[in-house]
Amino acid sequence: MARYTGPKTRIARKFRDPIYGPDKNYEKKNYPPGMHGNSKKKKKTSEYGIQLMEKQKVKYTYGILEKQFSNTFEKASRKRGVTGDNLLQLIEARLDNVVYRLGIAPSRNGARQLVSHRHITVNGKVSNVPSTTLKVGDVIAVRERSKSLEIIANSVASRTNKHTWLEWDSESMSGKISSYPLRDQIPENIKEQLIVELYSK
Repeated sequence: MARYTGPKTRIARKFRDPIYGPDKNYEKKNYPPGMHGNSKKKKKTSEYGIQLMEKQKVKYTYGILEKQFSNTFEKASRKRGVTGDNLLQLIEARLDNVVYRLGIAPSRNGARQLVSHRHITVNGKVSNVPSTTLKVGDVIAVRERSKSLEIIANSVASRTNKHTWLEWDSESMSGKISSYPLRDQIPENIKEQLIVELYSK
């Protein structure tokens, strides 16, 4: 799947979940898209279909391509602990997601663009790979010459999301990963066990 750049409300309606955040249009039409989306007749979805849909939802939510997702799952399955929790931790530790969680960008798409355009540093070095997996102790910062960018300044000024696994210094516009997030620290509505079951077949 190529990275989706179309209407976000349509995808939210597809998954029956506002995966891109609050959406007034979704609230008005919180049923699947299409001419039969609001029909009372519901086709029964197979177990495989439910599992596949959950994986697709995660890919759309975080903007991950199929091969990237498969590689991430493989890493998660090799780590000690619960595979589903490991999977979400690795996804949350992606550079684009951390930039978003820190409030440097208003969305994951925006965060991915900031990274790609070389506005973000990791441990003092410019990084332009959004899928980079960060480690505990890594310091993520806004590049000095990029601090005056309107999109960054506005996002930082209005940041409200505070995540306990991340530290933020508003003066230096930098953040640090103090730990990987626990499952209850990840707010997204994801049933990761369904994905584990899908890959276990």
